Amino acid sequence: MEKKFRKHTVSGELAGKVALVTGGRRGLGLAMSRALARAGARIAVVSSTPLSEGFKKDMDKEKISIEIFQADLSKREDQLSIVTRIVEQTGRLDILVNCAGIQHRQPSLDFALDKWDYILALMLTAPFVLSQQAARVMVKQGGGKIINIASMASFQGGWTVPAYAAVKHGIVGITKALANEWASKNINVNAIAPGYFATDMCEAIINDPVREPQIRARIPAGRWGDPDDITGALLFLAGDASRYVHGHTLAVDGGWLVR
Repeated sequence: MEKKFRKHTVSGELAGKVALVTGGRRGLGLAMSRALARAGARIAVVSSTPLSEGFKKDMDKEKISIEIFQADLSKREDQLSIVTRIVEQTGRLDILVNCAGIQHRQPSLDFALDKWDYILALMLTAPFVLSQQAARVMVKQGGGKIINIASMASFQGGWTVPAYAAVKHGIVGITKALANEWASKNINVNAIAPGYFATDMCEAIINDPVREPQIRARIPAGRWGDPDDITGALLFLAGDASRYVHGHTLAVDGGWLVR
């Protein structure tokens, strides 16, 4: 599978800004953390587990400073406290990227309800609560940017992923609802809907000799996305160029939705 690496950088555009990225230590979240850091932002990443020494070494090698805050965003107490913790340490919050998520496949007839509860808490309730907490800070600062990570499952039902589909449809709804209320407060709330990207979450499909070529054949661009392919959309929504963009869900999918 051909990979094309293009690092989108607007040097210094986000200097002095503080960005919080949930799920920012792997996959698309890590690519977005790196892109925001290269653009000058100070990065706070929320992780449910301690970071490995390998991760720290990789960041040091790239001269990227990422501050890690450990929290379980499926738990209400952590949802309510994490923004306060970050603002206390960094002094402000300008950009929130709600990216944390997992995938659980199981036929709907047998779908485990504890998995349903966990996925909705982590991937729908947490983005709302964090957005609410962040917006209270942003209002005092005069504005800010909230970027939710949607999915192709925001527009389609998927297969054996009922909780994921419900969450991602909900993310688009929250994005529109919050944009209606907060646009007048100079807070831009938008979403990015990634298509099929070559990340750990999709590893099983990538290694499936039947499904992988079927999916790739349906993508007009003819390839899976590389994590860096999402960063151009991210930097647009995080920067001044999108100041009049509110409530929009931007598909970054290689043309999947128009096929």
